[in-house]
Amino acid sequence: MTHSAGSGHAADFDAYWRETLAELAGTATEADVEPIPLRSSETATTYGVHLTSIGPYRLFAYLSVPNGEPPFPAVFHLPKYASVVNPFPQGESNGNRGDSVAFSLGARGMRNADKPFVAQFPGLLTEGIDDPAAYVFRGIVADCVRGVEYLAGRPEIDGTRIAAVGGDYALMAASLTKAITHVVCTPQLFLDTLTTARATTAYPLEELNDYLRLYPKKAGAVARTLSYFDLRGFAPSVKATTLLIGGSPAEALDRATLQPVIGGLGGEVTFYETAHSGYTDGRYVREWLAGQLA
Repeated sequence: MTHSAGSGHAADFDAYWRETLAELAGTATEADVEPIPLRSSETATTYGVHLTSIGPYRLFAYLSVPNGEPPFPAVFHLPKYASVVNPFPQGESNGNRGDSVAFSLGARGMRNADKPFVAQFPGLLTEGIDDPAAYVFRGIVADCVRGVEYLAGRPEIDGTRIAAVGGDYALMAASLTKAITHVVCTPQLFLDTLTTARATTAYPLEELNDYLRLYPKKAGAVARTLSYFDLRGFAPSVKATTLLIGGSPAEALDRATLQPVIGGLGGEVTFYETAHSGYTDGRYVREWLAGQLA
């Protein structure tokens, strides 16, 4: 990674993530894979996968592999800001499962990866936020990179067609590992986070407002930690073809707000303004991915 100081991220941004990746590289993956017949179908076989990330911490993921002839494109569904990981996105058809590998990761604290740590909602956004080394999202981002490494190493995968789909983590993972070729990212948390939080009372960013109302003297420490997670710091290292999804004009994360990320990305980027419709947005993403991974 190469970044310049400023632009919303820490001067030692690169060093922070190099150390994190070095810790991950020194942690054995210890993959344990078991078929899940109940979640399998005529078109694909589903597996439960346990992996080890930094800590060490044991993770869980669902892996769906088509029953056809490999290699297949792969879609990695990154964790959401929620306690439960679903095997496949709601509305995903069995026909789609027969065309590409699907991988859904449960990061630390989520269901099936909640021992010894159980993520609290609300609360996760500020877990360990006073210290960049202890902030829970350092581990969660490392979990996502571990997931990419495992998925890219599967023998069924076509390494020229690996998509990461999700929120901030999708862009972060694409920056920290070169295995991802396509990204669908809907930023939610980590872009000029304190400024964005002050402009809203909506969950989950309101967690930060609550925290700083309770601990106003910690504002400097919180800002320092968040500077290691700002998407503007990750963008230049993203060489993947990217679909960036933002809000309507004047919303918290509209195109104007996201422009530093759009302009900073190192690969081809398409901006899509959300219709705030699960059906319309979902169809656009599916069609974009189908065209990219064909």
